[in-house]
Amino acid sequence: MASNLQRFSPLLLIEIFIVLGMVRSGASVFQPTPWKLAHATFYGDDSAAETMGGACGYGNLYDSGYGTDTAALSTVLFNNGLACGSCYEMKCVESKWCLANAATITVTATNSCPPNWYQDTNNGGWCNPPREHFDLAKPAFNQLAETVAGIIPINYRRVSCQKTGGIRFKFEGNPNWLLVYVMNVGGSGDVCQMWVKGTNTDWISMSQNWGASYQAFSQLGGQALSFKLQSYTTDQIIILYNVAPANWCNGMTYQADSNFY
Repeated sequence: MASNLQRFSPLLLIEIFIVLGMVRSGASVFQPTPWKLAHATFYGDDSAAETMGGACGYGNLYDSGYGTDTAALSTVLFNNGLACGSCYEMKCVESKWCLANAATITVTATNSCPPNWYQDTNNGGWCNPPREHFDLAKPAFNQLAETVAGIIPINYRRVSCQKTGGIRFKFEGNPNWLLVYVMNVGGSGDVCQMWVKGTNTDWISMSQNWGASYQAFSQLGGQALSFKLQSYTTDQIIILYNVAPANWCNGMTYQADSNFY
């Protein structure tokens, strides 16, 4: 007798496995990268008030779950916002200001450190291309070195983002324009493409607005919304059905049941 799975067509099986998170566009789970040498500075004060918001659009970083272990990335690392949400493990090296026996820390990219063309790349223009540089929230820097150092050499590597719960979507826009901020992304942490599907529509491709926000110019009110996302680093694809109910509202945040890993 045929098994239950044999009763379905191959294409339907693929769709079922995608829904279950078992097919990821031929890509593997995110793996840490090799260690590299870079430098880190800090901005803001101990309250981290100046690090809230930022070029990724996560808003209040306490409310959105990122806290103060965050970093603004130099131009080459930020990659026009495609690095938003990516996670980096780092440690202070080769400096007398490194804290003794300090453990490594892991920070999330939430902001951009813009270039300063009026200063030399190696003397104040730390975020100028082609430097790979991290401007940390001060509480994060405090875990690595004494702040009197100003700038420190670090070893760093990309690591998997360990998140609790599913991907979150904050809605903004108007009846003809849906703007979605994507947060709490696990695995590689980054997103390069996104699609939305209403109860009465096919999949609609969304374009990047800025940072970690994506937009669709469609009338989607009164429909339950599903999302499909693709990771920039791994090409993994995840489909999240019925993330938001038919009576969804702008200004609200909705959480899916699944995440990248």
